Amino acid sequence: MIFGREGRPRTGPKPSSVVLLSRPDCSLCDRAGPIVERAAAEAGVRFETRNVDDDPALRARWTDKVPVVLLDGAEHAHWRIS
Repeated sequence: MIFGREGRPRTGPKPSSVVLLSRPDCSLCDRAGPIVERAAAEAGVRFETRNVDDDPALRARWTDKVPVVLLDGAEHAHWRIS
């Protein structure tokens, strides 16, 4: 679930951006991409995908957690995204 966790609705304001951190040849990333993109579109929120391997700072911070969903820059979910 993108905008809530464990079946609970997310509280607070709707995020203005959703970023999916991923990498090539990552099966979890491949599965998460369409789910996150669809949820962002349904909520009317800007969506972006970033490859952690293209940025040394992103790779250093997130390499062991991809895929990672960031809502307004803050970690919301990682690994298995539904």
